[in-house]
Amino acid sequence: MDSLAPAANTKTDALAQRYGIDALPAAGPWNETIAVMLDHRSVRGYKPDPVPPGTLETLIAAAQSAATSSNMQWWSAIAVTDPAKKKVLAEIAGGQKHIEQCPLYICWVADMSRSQRISEAEKTDFETMPWLETFMVACIDAALAAQNAVVAAQSLDLRTVYIGAMRNDPIRVAELLGLPPQSFVVFGLCVGYAADNKAEGEVKPRLPQSVVLHHERYDATKEAALRATYDAEMSKFSARHDLQAATWTQRVLNRLGPIKSMNGRETIRASLKKLGFEIR
Repeated sequence: MDSLAPAANTKTDALAQRYGIDALPAAGPWNETIAVMLDHRSVRGYKPDPVPPGTLETLIAAAQSAATSSNMQWWSAIAVTDPAKKKVLAEIAGGQKHIEQCPLYICWVADMSRSQRISEAEKTDFETMPWLETFMVACIDAALAAQNAVVAAQSLDLRTVYIGAMRNDPIRVAELLGLPPQSFVVFGLCVGYAADNKAEGEVKPRLPQSVVLHHERYDATKEAALRATYDAEMSKFSARHDLQAATWTQRVLNRLGPIKSMNGRETIRASLKKLGFEIR
């Protein structure tokens, strides 16, 4: 597979790019929306060109069209275009220069502060606010909204990459963005046009569907063999892109083995407390 190859032209091509020939699933119903979604790739190099006027508002409209638990809408988004702020956010993220390069950077916030303000205005104690379930729903709401925005961005020929490293130092991020208590940046999102074909790269293979898709009950009996097949596919991908972790298994070992791989995120519970969350 050529790393500079354009988007797939057929559903079979798209599925082959996503899974590899050896794990190709059945090609079912198809349309342009699905083609856009399967063409997703993380881009870490951006042109300085601004996004067209109204693009941000369109992305947020798409985000607000995502499902939200009980219509609580426990999320907010902060658009950052100021170079000085993006520079600080890039530093927090461990020097990820694409945060500075992209013309639009969006911080997605699990935002329970609106509910807190309603509680105070209506003089009603919200007993469910401090529980883990409520916080989880806020994070899920933010993720669902952001993914809708990503699909919308891709349909407009824009590229994106999620930045989980906002959680490296959530206190500093909150201070920089002026967040009120009980709000937390779950992740950031770079949005813009890919700098070149090399920056855009190729679609990264995913685990075979038979590893993640179960019927009626969970079944991992064939997982080891399927993982070996996937490791072989990822090894070829890694060689094309000079990645240090050649296989997916090695990436899992690197990411979950040493505590240092968390880059400070092991302190998130303490940070959340400082941000006004009481999670029971």
